[in-house]
Amino acid sequence: MKLEPLLTYYGDLKPLRDLGVTPFGNRIIADVLGGGFEGPKLKGKILESGGDWLLIDAEGVGHLDVRATFETDDGALIYLQYYGKVVITQPMMDALVGKGPGTEYGDTPFFTQPRFETSDPRYTWLNRTVAVAEGRFRPNRVEYRVYLCAKD
Repeated sequence: MKLEPLLTYYGDLKPLRDLGVTPFGNRIIADVLGGGFEGPKLKGKILESGGDWLLIDAEGVGHLDVRATFETDDGALIYLQYYGKVVITQPMMDALVGKGPGTEYGDTPFFTQPRFETSDPRYTWLNRTVAVAEGRFRPNRVEYRVYLCAKD
C-alpha cells in the first residue's frame, strides 16, 4: 500500500461553543463558515453547512465527529464525513479561539479517515476511496492534507 496525495482543504470556523463537561466528556461544537479544497482531480469550496461535534475525553484526546459539504468548481456536491483523533494541546486550543499562530502538521497526533459520498458521475470514484488525513490548526481555521490509500 502507498499513500497518494488526494487533496488539501481548509475550513474556517465560527467561535467555538463549549457545552462543558457532559457524561461523555467535554463537548465542543465548531460550526464551519466555509472553506476550500484543491487536489489533482478536483477543486472547489466548502459550504457553510457543516461542523465538528468534538468530544474531549478525560485523557485530553479529542474525538472528532465532522460533516461537511464540498461543492466542486464544476457544480458537483460531495458529502464528507469523518471521525478521527487529536491530542489536545494549548497551542491548538489557542488557535481555535483566534489566539496564537496555530500548529504545524506533526506537532500533535491529529488524524482522520475521510469518507466521501456523491451521486455526480464525474466524482463517483470518490465513493470507493479509502483515505486518511492529517490536520493542523490555524487561527479560527482547521487545515488537512488528505491521502488516498492505493495499491503499490
